[in-house]
Amino acid sequence: MATLSLAAILAESARRHPDKTGLVEGERRFTFSELWLQARKQAAALAGLGVRPGDKVALMAPNTAEFPRAYYAALTAGAVVVPVHLLLSADEVRHVLSDSGATLLLCHPGQAAVGAAAAKACGVRMVELGDDGELERLTAAAEPVTSYATRDADDPAVVFYTSGTTGVPKGAVLSHFNLVMNATVDAFDAHTYDPDQIVLGALPLFHAFGQTASLNAVWRAGKTLVLLPRFDAARAIEAMVRERVTTFHGVPTMYVHLLAAAEQAAELPRLDVAVSGGASLPVAVLERFQELYGATIHEGYGLSETSPVAAVNQSCFGVEPGTVGHPIWGVEVEVARAELNERVELLPTGELGEIVVRGHCVFSGYLGRPEATAEVLVDGWFRTGDLGTKDEKGFLRIVDRKKDVIIRGGYNVYPREVEEVLMRHPAVEQVAVIGLPDAVHGEEVCAVIVPKPDTPLDTDELTAWSKEHLGRHKYPRRVELTDRLPLGPSMKILKRELRATYSEG
Repeated sequence: MATLSLAAILAESARRHPDKTGLVEGERRFTFSELWLQARKQAAALAGLGVRPGDKVALMAPNTAEFPRAYYAALTAGAVVVPVHLLLSADEVRHVLSDSGATLLLCHPGQAAVGAAAAKACGVRMVELGDDGELERLTAAAEPVTSYATRDADDPAVVFYTSGTTGVPKGAVLSHFNLVMNATVDAFDAHTYDPDQIVLGALPLFHAFGQTASLNAVWRAGKTLVLLPRFDAARAIEAMVRERVTTFHGVPTMYVHLLAAAEQAAELPRLDVAVSGGASLPVAVLERFQELYGATIHEGYGLSETSPVAAVNQSCFGVEPGTVGHPIWGVEVEVARAELNERVELLPTGELGEIVVRGHCVFSGYLGRPEATAEVLVDGWFRTGDLGTKDEKGFLRIVDRKKDVIIRGGYNVYPREVEEVLMRHPAVEQVAVIGLPDAVHGEEVCAVIVPKPDTPLDTDELTAWSKEHLGRHKYPRRVELTDRLPLGPSMKILKRELRATYSEG
């Protein structure tokens, strides 16, 4: 078996670009050689705490320098990293620790109360990060290890826990091969390669999108990463201007907030590249962002189970708004008949079906859940649960999640299609379309809307407007106004919460 470690990403950047700034966080700046030395010293400290190759080490930290340092230190020690979402309750964190079999929790001081309660409940040792934390003191006194521990390419590197939209969160096991390949393809193939790009790390690093696109791929290419501990649109704009950021990665809600904040900003950055993922980006938002910030948005697609990038709009194929582009190098993304469980039958161009993926990005399976793994790994393909189409030029279009499709009077209504239209209304800032139980039609279309600030929005007028732009079975009969939409740890809109809230209304 060939050996490979995700830790090689930082090790190689330190060897190739030792004096280049690899990380910026506020006033703190670190070169790649400094980062690699810190990771090797901290790996030695972890070994002193009893961490051995193959052990699970949970990591609970925001986007501060402590996260990438601990992340690469654990990998250097040969451990498997288990990132913990910061918005979880103590009980939810306990589940992640217990289910993963973590032997140690590395916790930032800001999360210490929740982390300590969870760790105590399942008998896991917690060690605090930060300048005054126990791990920092141990690291300062440690002699750095020579290099990273030897790992087989197919050994687990990271276990990502799903956000739990259906049932108990499951741990998706990604190998060193999965993550190194995903970072490498993203760094050198998906977009125009430029090692002098400066990237804003606003996506949470505990999430697969942020971890691959905004950390591993950035350092794989030897680029500078500017970390933003917590996303705030005004502060993000200030940081991008101050640090001359050229590349932004975000989810659709971030782009919406950046558009709103642009009106009050003294100066806007001029970006070269922007990447969107995590959910569908409304074309109206894409067009306005490109107009204000100057960057072409490359919308992509993937899941934790696909490392996560499976497809993206790429320079070599051109960029097509409203699509997620083409599969990345070495990966196949196709449309298949959704009902099959024992084999995958690919559909002709243009037909609607379930998106399926195979290639180097597909995960090993769900930790300790062979039955759940067998449900999604079928005939060599990963079943995503998303519905989409592929056109004659090979561009993929995600129509919606299977579970979010609304069936009104026997007709399928795809929420994304309705959301795309409503986002073009001049008074709408954000919208989420959901299906609610209805005695006559089975389900009714409901639009939950955040109006633009200081912009009056009449729900009857919006309904009349939407009737002019949508089919009779598609326009929302029910419109609810709110000041914010509920977001999960990865900043995706939680439609299950909206359904629960407005089903009762």
